[in-house]
Amino acid sequence: MTSPAPLLVVGDALLDHDVHGRVDRLAPDAPVPVVSGPRRVSRPGGAALAACLAAADGRPVTLVTALGDDPASRALRDLLAGRVDLVELPLTGDLSSKTRVLVDGRPLLRLDDGDGRAREATEAARRAIAEAGAVLVSDYGRDTAAVLRGDLALAAARVPLTWDPHPRGGPPVPGVRLATPSAAEAHTLAHTDTSPTADHDLHTAAQDADRLVHAWHAASVAVTLGGRGALLSHGGTPLLVPSPVTADGDACGAGDRFAATAAGLLADGELVETAVRQAVHAATRYVAEGGVRSDAVDAGRAEPRAADRAPTGDALRTAARVRAAGGTVVAAGGCFDLLHAGHVALLQAARRTGDCLVVCVNSDASVRRRKGSGRPLVPEADRIRVLRALECVDAVAVFDEDTPERLLAELRPHIWAKGGDYALARLPEAALVESWGGQVVLFPYLDGRSTTGIAERAALTPGRAAR
Repeated sequence: MTSPAPLLVVGDALLDHDVHGRVDRLAPDAPVPVVSGPRRVSRPGGAALAACLAAADGRPVTLVTALGDDPASRALRDLLAGRVDLVELPLTGDLSSKTRVLVDGRPLLRLDDGDGRAREATEAARRAIAEAGAVLVSDYGRDTAAVLRGDLALAAARVPLTWDPHPRGGPPVPGVRLATPSAAEAHTLAHTDTSPTADHDLHTAAQDADRLVHAWHAASVAVTLGGRGALLSHGGTPLLVPSPVTADGDACGAGDRFAATAAGLLADGELVETAVRQAVHAATRYVAEGGVRSDAVDAGRAEPRAADRAPTGDALRTAARVRAAGGTVVAAGGCFDLLHAGHVALLQAARRTGDCLVVCVNSDASVRRRKGSGRPLVPEADRIRVLRALECVDAVAVFDEDTPERLLAELRPHIWAKGGDYALARLPEAALVESWGGQVVLFPYLDGRSTTGIAERAALTPGRAAR
């Protein structure tokens, strides 16, 4: 197995702020709400958010964007430090920033500052595009893509290029592998003589996608449909990729999550259909687990440590969300080294018993202690990635100990799923699970499937295997 492929993100970075507060009264001098106890957080926005999301998938990311010497540009550089490599274009004006005022998690007001635009291309930016193995253009209509358009057109003829368009930006260059407008954006871009509307049925989205495939000379267009999923068109009959669940939450940034996931998978060599399906799942998880709030940092505080952004945090949030909604949390555990049919059958059966499945995975150090110095055969990051790609898996958590009791105490699943080969043994974690009313459930195990057996057969030479 290989590590995630590098990705070049080209586009307009923004600096975003959220002001969270509460409303208990109206102002005495005007019928407007008074927001009390405001707490301000800041985060990368626009192309910078897309780049950070791609980097969070474990892939090396380079961001080509325009930055200046203004306070917003300096703040964004600090937020990006250590997360992505920057190739800067000169910026005319101040970096654009958005400030949302939210009450009970819902936007009340938005303030926009800064009208900075990319001034010109640089040799460093051109060289980065020429050397890229895959590109995501995150266009927010502030000229980064425009000043590099010729270089991007050459890249589209050579490597998989994904384009996330904006009505204020230019059209994608001919030959893009995938364009990812939202339904509202697709309708506006496909009908320049009409105003956008919030009502988009599948028939309209299919017509818009088909029109854009031909108008843009694109290989494919995926129109994102919010909580309904995405509609993928190569021209002609489209493919509907539905969301696995209905996710309620802050959808801000979900389009960037979709585009970053799809572009990354295309960089890895996946087919467009596979990339879009997994991007729908990633965007759904992103909204369900808090969206942009998971990437925000309190103003004046240091950025979260890498450990705070680990998959385990996503797993805890998923379990808490499902539990709060009255659902059933299911957990399953193991090394999952060389994922095989027996593992998949267990995980599919476990997922059917509840409303979410969290997979608890032994860390590399834990596997070595249990299995010996030659294991794991597949490193931790790759095992996590493979598990998260399964449709039946909602989240993955990692534990360093020999047994998962500490992690289970945090997750508190209703069901702890194990393979039937444990039927005659008393699991050490059974008492813990039962202490909060949980239940250990055994599932039939497919005979003849084991990581050890697969490894031993793979180690045989072709001649010995034939005998």
